[in-house]
Amino acid sequence: MKILTVVGARPQFIKAAAVSREIRRRHDEVLVHTGQHYDEEMSDVFFDELGIPEPDDNLGVGSDSHGAQTAEMLAGLENRIAAETPDAVLVYGDTNSTLAAAIATSKMDPALAHVEAGLRSYNREMPEEINRVLTDHAADLLFAPSRRAVENLRAEGVTEGVHEAGDVMYDAVLWARDRAKDHSTILAELGVESGEYVLATVHRAANTDDPKRLAAILDALADDSREVVLPAHPRTVNRMREYGMYDDATEKLTLIDPVGYLDFVRLQDEADVVATDSGGVQKEAFFLDTPCVTMREETEWRETVEAGWNTLVGADDDAIRRALTTAERPADKPEPYGDGTAAATITDLLDDV
Repeated sequence: MKILTVVGARPQFIKAAAVSREIRRRHDEVLVHTGQHYDEEMSDVFFDELGIPEPDDNLGVGSDSHGAQTAEMLAGLENRIAAETPDAVLVYGDTNSTLAAAIATSKMDPALAHVEAGLRSYNREMPEEINRVLTDHAADLLFAPSRRAVENLRAEGVTEGVHEAGDVMYDAVLWARDRAKDHSTILAELGVESGEYVLATVHRAANTDDPKRLAAILDALADDSREVVLPAHPRTVNRMREYGMYDDATEKLTLIDPVGYLDFVRLQDEADVVATDSGGVQKEAFFLDTPCVTMREETEWRETVEAGWNTLVGADDDAIRRALTTAERPADKPEPYGDGTAAATITDLLDDV
């Protein structure tokens, strides 16, 4: 069997690292990188570090408006699918790369398989929400990470081809956590001690492109008594410079360049608390038993909130301060996302295509 896998952004590289290892034990895989994350810090380093084979093709699309970026990916992926004639096209998550691959595949012969199917924030202002909904309704195989995701699909009338496979990020984090303990030196490099710092990430357009929201987030982080380590996304740095916030942020926060996945997992694992607007980081923190403060009004990962490991605060500076101060590790922790063997389950299900 031949499977064409499409990736384009950092979270997808991490998920593919887990699933591709299993796929390549049994099948032929063609890996296509759209180039959505196109700089070395956000792309090449992850392939090297996670042991993912070099992509068979890189479309080199890069950054652009949603429409222009998706259109260029659609044309490139359509050509690649036609040339490779795979049995299935495998896509991950909710990026423009995912949507482009879903549209291209839905009009061609291969089956479309979606990893992380059924996630819903119910915020249609998020481009990611539109991408994931459209992809789910086009997919033939839907690999849901949780029971809630299956129920979300059923509520939309999607029941055929749906499987509760577990979350491949759990597989990836377990692998990376153990490897990072032996190979990462990031704590020593930064001079931070385990349990004595806050790890923060800010990258969503809703936060970075709104000066008031970004200022509130940075002010709240700066007021925390612990050291705040902020690996800065390129877009976030550009906006901080544009709004005149960069100098103050570098003075009050430990602003660093994006780090590799092993270093990032190590930072999450040893942080006292994580503050983020990323969907994936919320879940990784949960897997690593680190309390999370989410600077959004909603989340796809409701289970982490209901279990008491994640607090939604939006961009309210007072709410961020309170949540950072009161965040703690609950006594109990459920396992709503499986047991860390999702990649093998997904590969088993692909065998039946």
